Amino acid sequence: MPLFLKPVLKDKVWGGKKLTTFGYDLPSDTVGEAWTISAHQSGRCEITTGRFSGCTLDEVWDSHRELFGDFPSHEFPLMTKLIDAQGPLSIHVHPDDAYAYENEDGQYGKSECWYIVEAEPGAEIIYGFKDEEAPDNLTRLQQQDYDGLFNKVEVQAGDFYYVPAGMVHSIGAGVLVYETMQSSDVSYRLYDYGREYDKNHRGLNKTQAFEVLETPDIENVSTTDVEYRENHKRTQLVSNDFFTMVKWEISGTLNYMKPREFVLVSVIDGQGEVITDGEIFAIEKGSNFILTSHDLDTVFEGDFELIISYL
Repeated sequence: MPLFLKPVLKDKVWGGKKLTTFGYDLPSDTVGEAWTISAHQSGRCEITTGRFSGCTLDEVWDSHRELFGDFPSHEFPLMTKLIDAQGPLSIHVHPDDAYAYENEDGQYGKSECWYIVEAEPGAEIIYGFKDEEAPDNLTRLQQQDYDGLFNKVEVQAGDFYYVPAGMVHSIGAGVLVYETMQSSDVSYRLYDYGREYDKNHRGLNKTQAFEVLETPDIENVSTTDVEYRENHKRTQLVSNDFFTMVKWEISGTLNYMKPREFVLVSVIDGQGEVITDGEIFAIEKGSNFILTSHDLDTVFEGDFELIISYL
């Protein structure tokens, strides 16, 4: 039986109300994140169906590792989110595994990737420096000389970006993102539009940010690997040492073969059913679940779009 999960909703100074379109009952008008599949200590998703109903994902990971192919990691390795940026996120950077392990109590580093679900006209992201090779990037950051420093990219629905650890980045106002990442909650803020001085005491982390900043040689790998299986469109968005992320556009019936012992599944549009070993489960936009190593025969039926992520 799949592990269906209840998202953890996070209030943010830049959040909004768009996550209601995923069927979530928001506690405020400033919900910026739904941690849709997470076992992280800062946001543990609760399982809502089956014999583990009421347990959190980390509890099942710790006590029933066989459901995950006995994967040899102390912590559940991946996390998925929906991000509603009503305002811009801080300009920030994440550490890699080595830095986080040493300086953040053994946490994972944080490489991540973004699938743009919605974007208002003219909405932008910050994706690295405008000139990654410029020798004065760090000096300009230290002097808070931000004019023309960052690479601002106008985005639209369907775009995809891979954001490795060490890359300076931000999501701008008016963008709704589905994110797959390493299971980490470590961000170092460089600039926060003055919000570091508000009642939330968000704070900046410039010392750590300068220590982990890198200028990776990165390409936008959006829609580079498209194929059709049983007449359904499969787009591999990224595949690297940290995760693989695939978008499926399904209309009708798909006999699905898991590529790994367990996979993370989110429905980002439409509705239908997932059938595992003869059991039928209704799914719709906003549904999130894990197909475990015990879910051997899986069929998707309906008209929907899925994001499937795995190691």
